[in-house]
Amino acid sequence: MKEIRKVFCLKYLNMFSVPLQFLAVCVGYYFIEAISRHSLFSAMDFMTERPLVFLYNAFLIFTTTLIVYLFRRRVFWRTILFIFWMGLGIINGILLSTRVTPFTGPDLHLITDAFEIADRYLSPFFFVVVVILFVLAILGLIWLFIKGPKYQGKMSYKWNVPLILAGVLAFAGTTKLALDKRVLSNYFGNIAFAYEDYGYPYCLATTVFNTGIGMPRGYNEKTIDEIEKSTETLPETGEKRPNILFLQLESFFDPTLVEFLDVSEDPIPTFRKFMEEYSSGYFKVPSVGAGTANTEFETITGMSMRYFGPGEYPYKGILKETTCESAAYVLKDLGYRTHAIHNNEANFYGRKNVFANLGFDTFTSEEYMAEQDDTNPNDWMRDRNLTKYIMQALEETDDPDYIYTISVQGHGDYPEEPMIDNPKIKVSGGSSQAENYKWEYYCNQIYEMDQFVKELTDTLSKWDEDVVLVMYGDHLPTMGLNVTDVENKYLFQTEYVIWDNMGLEKKDKNLAAYQMAAEVMDQVGIHEGNVFRFHQARRNTKNYQVDLESLQYDILYGDKYVYDGTNPFERVKTNLGVKNAELHSIEKIAEGRYYINGANFTQSAFLEINGELYEANFIDEETLLVLDAQIADEDKVDVAIRSNSSTHRVLTRTEKYYYQEPETGVGMAQLTPILPEEPETEVTEESQTENEE
Repeated sequence: MKEIRKVFCLKYLNMFSVPLQFLAVCVGYYFIEAISRHSLFSAMDFMTERPLVFLYNAFLIFTTTLIVYLFRRRVFWRTILFIFWMGLGIINGILLSTRVTPFTGPDLHLITDAFEIADRYLSPFFFVVVVILFVLAILGLIWLFIKGPKYQGKMSYKWNVPLILAGVLAFAGTTKLALDKRVLSNYFGNIAFAYEDYGYPYCLATTVFNTGIGMPRGYNEKTIDEIEKSTETLPETGEKRPNILFLQLESFFDPTLVEFLDVSEDPIPTFRKFMEEYSSGYFKVPSVGAGTANTEFETITGMSMRYFGPGEYPYKGILKETTCESAAYVLKDLGYRTHAIHNNEANFYGRKNVFANLGFDTFTSEEYMAEQDDTNPNDWMRDRNLTKYIMQALEETDDPDYIYTISVQGHGDYPEEPMIDNPKIKVSGGSSQAENYKWEYYCNQIYEMDQFVKELTDTLSKWDEDVVLVMYGDHLPTMGLNVTDVENKYLFQTEYVIWDNMGLEKKDKNLAAYQMAAEVMDQVGIHEGNVFRFHQARRNTKNYQVDLESLQYDILYGDKYVYDGTNPFERVKTNLGVKNAELHSIEKIAEGRYYINGANFTQSAFLEINGELYEANFIDEETLLVLDAQIADEDKVDVAIRSNSSTHRVLTRTEKYYYQEPETGVGMAQLTPILPEEPETEVTEESQTENEE
């Protein structure tokens, strides 16, 4: 009987091995999508509504499994591939339970950091369970390799190798056909939606292999010289140096443009009034529903995202490695101080490190704001607190300032149940009451953001220096809108307004995010920077987009002909916060209890004793209360500002002091500064494994 079974397996199962393997891949892929979508039913809907996309992704996985036909231990290698693909599905499912952005190619660079913080996401018990399961899996694979079944037939490489090559070529041809017939897309306006529409394996592979900017056809030194010469008609930069402020409003757009929506009153009265009085228009952005950092990238650098890989974030790629020409660098050369402000974590999208490569002198993040507990029902810090820090940056020196502010209050997800008592704006017209609640919450948030715009402009109108303030939404909210739902029939658009206190002429036009900085500089007579000069001279001319691609490639990936071969921009030592925290004194009030006195404290401030952090209660910006710590004579003390991210790493510290116990046991302690020759090890880099939009 055993011999009969063996013959049956050899003759029939091996005969149909390839189709059976494809069928098994389809079943496995279904569960990968179910894990990623957190629903078996959603995976079923995807499979039935987009069968060609489903089969393409199954074919992608199947093509990788053809390698098993080069080995006798096929069960072992099939198991390895099963663990690999299912593991990727599980990783994506876990990430999507804590953030909006799915698992992408750039995340692969962060695997080592993920291991470092794994214990922060798992309880000690489950962390031990995961380690045990990992060890058992390794032991199981070793056993399977040694004791598992082996292919007993004759190995025929002259057939198997051509089979694999044919599979690879068929997959390549299928990919080209799918793109040509628009079954797939190689541009992701919203990477989360792309994963839902085109499947996890394809999107992941695309973000892994299709990155950066490919060398454009005809790229050479002569081409770049001709691009430079095409900007020589611009006038010289004038003497005006107004303060230039950019305010990027999270998910901000006009809800009255949604044709099915009825709102009880205008959610954005201030912004609408400014659009009538100042330069304004539609603002083309590179993404929908997410991708704040890419709108930011375009506006700061003048570069277009359309030439990068699908779903790519330069903040998570090239800008981690190199400096880049930007509005900050260009204006610094004209005597500006450059500031970034964001009422969210310092390392959201890796900004803490990226802003140093974009030329910002200071970066004030949520950790350096004393109003962190002023949050909306979604727990995002309210934008009204930004006025204080914008003015703080303006007041830092007498130099003109370039300030780039990123708001966060309008961030989703938007709740499907009422979360605001007596909402000012009431909404109807949605397809369900849950949708109405989402829109109602959103409209009330942007109404508060609009009130912040009024407060900020009222404050700036009293400022005795020239100011230009550019305001715009970074993308549409995550509401599942279709082009037929909005009046302008285009989802990659918000609106902008250029407010000023210096009497600039009103010039209404529709602009892309990458054109905005050049437009503002042009209006105030600044004609500097290769990319910005290019936009000023070449917008709406022949080969505009073709030459923009070549210029971007040359600056970021090419031979830098525009700089005579060498990148001239040096990484800036960005100061976190305009005002540094200071430790002035420590008062012992009882055993283990201390008042910490100083300046510029926030809720992210901790007392640090000999390198160990102790929680401090925030009283005000000059006072912290520590209730559970023991400081002994000669202990080294300071106040550390800790990241609000999951890594909880120290961002900055005050000067360090030796502590001396008060003679009476309580009262003011003596603090002796630690001399510079006693260096202390500090954390200088922040982990990049943070939540993203």
